[in-house]
Amino acid sequence: MRKLITTLGLLGLSGAVLAADAVGATEKQATNWHAIIMFCIFVALTMGITYWAASRTKSTADFYTAGGGITGFQNGLAIAGDYMSAATLLGLTAMVYTQGYDGYIYMLCFFAGWPIILFLMAERLRNLGKFTFSDITAYRLDQGKVRTMAAVSSLTVVCFYLIAQMVGAGQLIKLLFGLEYNVAIFAVGILMMVYVTFGGMVATTWVQIIKACMLLAGGTLVMILAMSQFGFSYTELMEKATSVHKLGDKLMSPGSLLKDPVTAISLGLGLMFGTAGLPHILMRFFTVTDAKEARKSVLYASGFVAYFFNVIFLMGLTAIIIVGQNPDFFEGGEIGKKLIGGGNMVAMHLAKAVGGNMLLGFLAAVAFATILAVVSGLALAGASAISHDLYARVIMKGQASEASEIRVSKIATICLGAVAIVLGILFEKQNIAFMVGLAFGVAAAANFPVLILSMYWKGLTTKGALWGGYGGLVSAVLFVLFSKSVWVDVLGNAAPLFPYTQPALFAMPVAFLLAYVMSKSDSSVRAKEEIEAFEDQYVRAQTGYGAASAANH
Repeated sequence: MRKLITTLGLLGLSGAVLAADAVGATEKQATNWHAIIMFCIFVALTMGITYWAASRTKSTADFYTAGGGITGFQNGLAIAGDYMSAATLLGLTAMVYTQGYDGYIYMLCFFAGWPIILFLMAERLRNLGKFTFSDITAYRLDQGKVRTMAAVSSLTVVCFYLIAQMVGAGQLIKLLFGLEYNVAIFAVGILMMVYVTFGGMVATTWVQIIKACMLLAGGTLVMILAMSQFGFSYTELMEKATSVHKLGDKLMSPGSLLKDPVTAISLGLGLMFGTAGLPHILMRFFTVTDAKEARKSVLYASGFVAYFFNVIFLMGLTAIIIVGQNPDFFEGGEIGKKLIGGGNMVAMHLAKAVGGNMLLGFLAAVAFATILAVVSGLALAGASAISHDLYARVIMKGQASEASEIRVSKIATICLGAVAIVLGILFEKQNIAFMVGLAFGVAAAANFPVLILSMYWKGLTTKGALWGGYGGLVSAVLFVLFSKSVWVDVLGNAAPLFPYTQPALFAMPVAFLLAYVMSKSDSSVRAKEEIEAFEDQYVRAQTGYGAASAANH
């Protein structure tokens, strides 16, 4: 009863905040009542799910991994929901609108990480891990030291990803809902705390599934309505688009986005291997019943993401004519000037052009729901790193009770929510692109090398894992800090100390090299025992013998 009252109270609070601010909306942006009503319906629905999930969240396995009882199809949808953020819908549509084919290449870099996860990682992740990917990296190594390193790098990735999502939420709602930036930040933070604190992974999973379905349905509807204006002819669309776009015939030629090949390769590596190192994505593989379902979930997720990327590509191309040639969507009513609301609003303008305010309201609510769901997944990954890895395994040496571990995780969630709100407000005016790049760069340089080596290389020792993990983490952060995107654009220095904006190409070799050299140079008795223990790990990774089983609900 207490849970129900608290949940309903927070729902009422967030609804009151939304309504109150809607009345006093800024004069610059009219209140979009369609969006607000649809958003409130979504919040009410997900609060119901959270209440239902709270009654089924009794153990740490339930809280972190939904008891391992999610099917491959459900988990595939949830992973796709985790991966398809608002940046995917808004940012990539805008990129295709401005850069054409280069936007599609950018999507392919994001997509290239999935085969790596499917063929190299999914099965072993499910068989070796229990709650977090630290379970795998520390499987035969020093639990305390390696878990601490993995938790630090996970929290670094989570925090930078959280900042990007929170700032994105604030800007989107400020623009589309007519709400104050700070109110939007508080609404996202409070709702995220409620989802994770009360419902755990069960609630987060179902919020992701619903959001993924809404996003796929909304994007598909906009794309179909837009393509109908060209008789569903791709040839006719391309002829018209190339005739009016500033790139002309080069619209479908690569090379206009990243002229520097080193940056292009580094970005590609970061997006590809960063996907395989994101803690909130890796955590989803422990929610399924067995390794077979883990493989299925990656296959389904790949299909959903691939489909959605193609939908976005067509949305971006159709927007070149439908939005780009309509003076109603430009400031001052003059085609070619700045788009109303900025470049990232291309998808929203397209929705309004083909479906009116109703479709615009739906897509705006979906975009906000998308941010909310991704933030919840990130918060759960961060909270589990604190409670499961640091508290239960490092501080309590595996002696913590389930109740105390869940309590610490809930406290960590509230703290992460508060941190996210504060950082979202502090970084309101900053460019968030480098934070996303840093999140992927750190994941690719700190998490991925140690994770893949621990699964496939018997020679990895604790010393090598620590040097590789910390070396990748520190080098990735420093490379981004000294790049133009931070050193010049944020800190105001005259010239960057590091000439490229993407760290993966340089930080990943540092991580692999340090891990290899330090492992080879470690001749201690502990190192020999860790190398010998690889055989037992290999058997479990292949067969699943001894792996955690699903819980009955």
